[in-house]
Amino acid sequence: MLRKATARLEAHALTLGAAATGLLLLVVFYYPVATVFVDAVLADGRPTIAPLVSVLTSRFYLVDIFGFTAYQAVLSTIASVVLGLPGAWLLARFEFRGRETLRSLTILPFVMPSIMVAIGFVATFGQNGTLNAVLGALGLPTVELLFTIEAIVIAHAFYNAPLVARVTTAAWESVDASAVETARSLGASPLRAFRDVVLPQLLPAIAIGATLTFVFTFASFPIVLALGGFQLATVEVFIYSRIQNLAYAEAAALAVVETTISLGLTYLYLRYEGRQRASGQGARPQPRRSLWPVSASVSSAATRLGVLAYGVVVLAVFVGPIASMVLTSVTGPQGDLTLDHYRFLLERQRTGASYQVRPLPAIRNSLLFGAGTLLVALPMGVVMAVLTTRQFRGRAVVDALSMAPLAVSGIVVGLGLLRGLVFGFEAFGTRIQVTGALAVVAAHAVGAYPFVTRNVAPLLGNLDPRLVESARSLGASRARALVDVELPLVAAGVVAGAAFAFAISIGEFDSTVVLAEGSTSYTMPVAVERYLGRRLGPATAMGCILLAVTSLSFVIIERFGGRYGGRGGF
Repeated sequence: MLRKATARLEAHALTLGAAATGLLLLVVFYYPVATVFVDAVLADGRPTIAPLVSVLTSRFYLVDIFGFTAYQAVLSTIASVVLGLPGAWLLARFEFRGRETLRSLTILPFVMPSIMVAIGFVATFGQNGTLNAVLGALGLPTVELLFTIEAIVIAHAFYNAPLVARVTTAAWESVDASAVETARSLGASPLRAFRDVVLPQLLPAIAIGATLTFVFTFASFPIVLALGGFQLATVEVFIYSRIQNLAYAEAAALAVVETTISLGLTYLYLRYEGRQRASGQGARPQPRRSLWPVSASVSSAATRLGVLAYGVVVLAVFVGPIASMVLTSVTGPQGDLTLDHYRFLLERQRTGASYQVRPLPAIRNSLLFGAGTLLVALPMGVVMAVLTTRQFRGRAVVDALSMAPLAVSGIVVGLGLLRGLVFGFEAFGTRIQVTGALAVVAAHAVGAYPFVTRNVAPLLGNLDPRLVESARSLGASRARALVDVELPLVAAGVVAGAAFAFAISIGEFDSTVVLAEGSTSYTMPVAVERYLGRRLGPATAMGCILLAVTSLSFVIIERFGGRYGGRGGF
C-alpha cells in the first residue's frame, strides 16, 4: 500500500510541484499586488476611480513625478548603453589575459546590494567625498554632484552597463564570420562591413539591454532615495513617502500606473527576446584578436589608447564608489586613518536601545532571511524552469506570468504584502495574517526565484530530450527522470540560481524597508539606510560589512556547489 502511494505521488510530483508553486505565487505575489490595485479603485468599501483620476489628470504627477522618472530612466539607459558597448566590443573581439575573469566580474553589480552602491556614490560625490578630495589635491575647483541627476545617472550606469555589455557580447560572438568575410571579399571596408553586416545583428541585443535597463531604472528606489532625495523624487520614492504618511490610496494609485507601464514594457521585452532567442545558432564566430599585437600601426595604437581610456572610465565608475566606501569607513574627520566608525557600531551593539538599529541583529536577520529565501525560491525557480521549457498550450502565458515579479518593483510588492497579508484578512471566520520574518522572506522569495528560473531554464532547454526518453523507457517516472538525469546535468545553473537568490535576499532593500517591524526584522541594508540618515561614517562601515557578507555568501555557495555542478553557471 505504501509503495503504491509512493509511486502514485512520484508520478504526479511535477504536477503537485507546479500546483504548489502556483498557489504560493497566488498568495504572496498576485493577491498582494491585486490588493494594491483594489486600493486604487475602492474607498470605504465603495468603487471609485478618484485616486486614479487624480493621478492621471494631475500635472504634478504626470510631469513632475512620472515625467521626471521617465526622463532619468532615458538618460540612465543612454549612459548604460554608451558605457556598456565598448566593454562588449572589448570582450567579444579581443583576447587578453584575464578576459574570462573580467567577463565574470560583469555580473557583480547584479548581486551588489543597491543601497550599498548608493552609499559608495555618496562617499564619492559628497561635499567631502573622494572626488572633491582628489580635485582639491590637484588644485582644481570642487563640484557638488550629490542630490543631482548626474549622480543618479552615473550610479544607474554602474548597475546596468554590465547588463548591456553581457547581452551585446553574446550577440557579437554569434555573428557569423563568413558573412563578414564575404562582405570584405566584395570590396567593403572594415567600417562598411561592420555597418552592413555586424551592426544589424547587434541591434536586437542592444535593444533588449536598453529595454531592460529602462525598466530597472524606471523602478529604481534606493539609489534615487540616497543620491536624489525627495527633491529629485521618482515615482518609487514618492510611493514610499505616501506609505510613510499612511496615504495608502494615493500610493496604490501611483503603484498601479507604474506597474502597468513596467508590465507592458516587460511583456514587449519577453516577446522580442523570444523572437531573437534562436538567432545566431550554428554561426561560425569571428576570431578574437590579441589586445596587444606586435604591429605598431596607427590603428593598433589607436585601439590600445582607446582601451586604456575606457579602462580609466571603468575604474572611475565601477571601482571608485566601492573603494570610496571602504576608504570613508576608515577615515576620520581630519582625513586620518581610524576605526572609530566600526567602534561606533560596537558601541551601538552594546548600549543601543531596543528600538535602535544594532549591527549584529541586522546581520543575523539578513542571514536567516537569506536562508529562508533560498529554501523557498530555489524549488520555485526550478519548477518554473521545468514548466517553461516544456512544450504545451499556454506555455508563453506561463512564462510571462512567472517573470511578472521582475516587472513589479519591491516597493509595490512590499505595499501589497503590507495591505494584503500583514494587515490580514478574514477567511472562514478566521483572521489570517503573515507578519514579521515570514512577510520579509515572502517578499524576498518573490524577487529572487525568477533569477533561479533564468539560470536553470536555458540549460534544461539545451539538454538532449532522448536522455529523458531513455530514462522513461527504463521505467522512471517523469519526476524521477528530472531528479536523476536532468538536474545533475544542469547543477551548475541550479547553484548559480541559488547564489543569486541568497545574495539578492541579503541585499534586498525596497520591500524590506516597507515590511520591517523593528529590530526583529531589520536587515543590513535597512541598517545602512538608517545610519546614513545620521552619519556617513557608520553607514559606510555597515556598508563594508554588508559587502563582506554578500561576497562571502556568494563565494561559499558557488564554491560549494562547484564540487557537484562545475563552475559553468556564470
